Amino acid sequence: MEKRIDIQQLEPDAFKAMFALENYLQNSGLSKAHLYMIKIRASQINGCAFCINMHTSEALKQGETAQRIFLLNAWKETGLFTEEEKTILAITEEVTLISQNGLSEETYRQAEQLFNENQLAQIIVAVVTINAWNRIVISTRKTVS
Repeated sequence: MEKRIDIQQLEPDAFKAMFALENYLQNSGLSKAHLYMIKIRASQINGCAFCINMHTSEALKQGETAQRIFLLNAWKETGLFTEEEKTILAITEEVTLISQNGLSEETYRQAEQLFNENQLAQIIVAVVTINAWNRIVISTRKTVS
């Protein structure tokens, strides 16, 4: 692969803003497990090897099981995820693939039953943030080292 620009070096203020979102998310009240699920699943959909590698490694260090990570892309077919986790994964998929149908009424209504408005806002911001990271990494061809 050809080397591309390094946005972090060229536009450090842009990365500062992205890291501010990350800091917000780390202090938002969303669990580490929920954040890793969002980051890994969106990165799988977007084909971002760099982010998949980073976030699966972090999740394993935080105590997530390899089995749950391996089955994350088939979460609908397993009993390994809670109702809350399934709803978070549905939101992640629907927002990541927003051009297909967007966040469906069914998923949104399910989320309203399980999360308060602030938690739902935090989940959506987490999905949007990892999608932005994926697009930066893929566009600049940042590779797994």
